This record gives sequence, structure tokens and C-alpha cells, in this order.
Amino acid sequence: MLTKNYTNLALAILRISISGMMLVHGIPKIERLFSSPIEFGDPIGVGPTTSLILALIGEVVAPIFIIIGYKTKLAAIPATITMLVAAFIVHLEDDFYTKEKALLYLVGFLVLFLTGPGKYSLDKH
Repeated sequence: MLTKNYTNLALAILRISISGMMLVHGIPKIERLFSSPIEFGDPIGVGPTTSLILALIGEVVAPIFIIIGYKTKLAAIPATITMLVAAFIVHLEDDFYTKEKALLYLVGFLVLFLTGPGKYSLDKH
């Protein structure tokens, strides 16, 4: 019978895995910053450049902070918002299978926002 509480280990696994996988989506977008003109969607009407920068914050900067467990709750906000936009604006008309990945990331980042990073982090909460 398992009597040990593995909550902090579970939070570390969630933090590192979900953010590491998100980096796979975000890092390739960095190259787009250096293309002219910048070609990126504008799902919330702020322009392609601003949309790309916001996506990079949610898919690269925030996940790096979450992986190391620094300001995790704060960093989870842009990551969560980015996935809300992906699931409910960019993929609104798509079938569930297409938006499923964004929804999975959304749930993971939302859980980290609600729980914090756990003790195996720089925040040590």
C-alpha cells in the first residue's frame, strides 16, 4: 500500500513535461520574428507581429519559467491564455481532434496556475 504523498513529484513531472512539450511548438516560431514580412495569424486582431510575440511569450518564455519553477503561477497565465486562444479562437470551427492538443495543454497549465509548482522548484511552494 502506498502511503507516501507524491504530490510534489507529480507537480514537477507535470511542470517539466507539459512545458518541455510546449517548447517544441514555440521554439520554431522564433525564426518567424526575423522574416520580412512577418507571416503569422492574427486571431485576436492585434496584428501579426504582436500576435507572434504573444504566442512566443506563451509558448517559449512562460514554459521556460515553468520548467524551472520560477514564478510558476504567474508564468502559467500567458501559457493558459495562449492555449485558450488556440483552442477557442484559432481552432473554433475545427473538430475536437484538431483542438484536443491545445485543450490538453490548457488543462495542464491551468492546473499549474491553481496548484503552483510544488517544492521541487525555485519557488518551492
